[in-house]
Amino acid sequence: MRALTVRASGVQAAHGRACPPCPARGAGAPCRIPITKPGQRSAPARPTPRAASAQGACPSLAARHVAAFRAAGTGALIANAACEVLLLRQEGHELPVPVDDGRRGLSYVSSPHRTNVLFPRDEIALLGLAHLRPLAEAVLALVAGLIRLAGLNRAVHLDNWLLSTNLHGNWDGSGLAAMRAGLAARYPDHALIIRSLDCWSCPALLAAVRADGWVLLPARQVWVIEDLARDWQGRSHTRADARALRRSGLALARPAAIGSEDAARIAELYRQLYLARYSPINPRFTPAFITASAASGLLHYSLLRDGQGKIMAFAALRCAGGIGTVPLMGFDTARPQSEALYRIASHAALALARERALRFHGSAGAGQFKRNRGARGVIEYMAVDARHLAPRRRAALRLLAAGLNRFMVPLLTRRGW
Repeated sequence: MRALTVRASGVQAAHGRACPPCPARGAGAPCRIPITKPGQRSAPARPTPRAASAQGACPSLAARHVAAFRAAGTGALIANAACEVLLLRQEGHELPVPVDDGRRGLSYVSSPHRTNVLFPRDEIALLGLAHLRPLAEAVLALVAGLIRLAGLNRAVHLDNWLLSTNLHGNWDGSGLAAMRAGLAARYPDHALIIRSLDCWSCPALLAAVRADGWVLLPARQVWVIEDLARDWQGRSHTRADARALRRSGLALARPAAIGSEDAARIAELYRQLYLARYSPINPRFTPAFITASAASGLLHYSLLRDGQGKIMAFAALRCAGGIGTVPLMGFDTARPQSEALYRIASHAALALARERALRFHGSAGAGQFKRNRGARGVIEYMAVDARHLAPRRRAALRLLAAGLNRFMVPLLTRRGW
């Protein structure tokens, strides 16, 4: 199995096996794995206290995550994504770096065209805005044209885990300028992108991005809860969700590993909700991704089974830097709404986050549902660096940013989307 590693000075290859989280160090603990160039022998790394203490430890969570994509291929884990996934090491940080060469019609987790054009187009009807479709289509056509002129679909994504929400953990932006310079030199025709930036979950990183001169594009409004014990646990809607879980007769399980049969069922429940009901440009996670994400420690699954052991609903919690979010959730959409499976799955995930004393990032959508459970909205941005690109591409990016910041932010805030 081979995973690639990107340093600021170029691209190198790293060889190592993926393994489950180290019990002694915990998921995501930093480590070093041997670095070589393809076809060359490994060069000895200069020892440091951190490297010496990590020798013999399991690879970091980022390394395990990237190794899974390198071993299986991106399409085997996310069926509608085609990017290559690399690993970047800089100043003690290890970050996943998907590289997209501009193919369109894929998932929004690695495609700005999908994020800023096709996903909003799919949302028009869901938000009850069908009467505004002609105007919205015209605006989205303009946005699509600017994205095409800026060449944003040909991009290198920094610290992108290919999830709906990327938690950046404890990365505060240290080494950002060196990362930017190295990636721009290696990929001179690609825009550089960092998704999922906001002033609540990663204020230091957002400040570092601003200071380093990146262009910020507003992406969506996300819903966050600062203190689950104070802001969520005692609310009437939360208590009602807990009662629905108790009365459902479903058994809650949180397995450390996911077998093939359960993985297939989880992937199907996710598909029913996020692709069939919402939008086909959501990432199409496969059973192989479900199994790999549990094995690596990326996601922690809460499963709700009926009396026959069949999974009727699930939620997957991602934890980083003292924050939890739920990038995957699903339920049997054929069941009647009175069974409250969405509410039950959501409650199970937040209860796990509460047990771990995490702050909670509720991602986007279902604004009223989340406000009723203590969440407030903040604007999330996508940062783009194009200083190494052609003048026309930089100009298109500046125009796109000006328009989105002028019109999109007030609309998101006023409408509560």
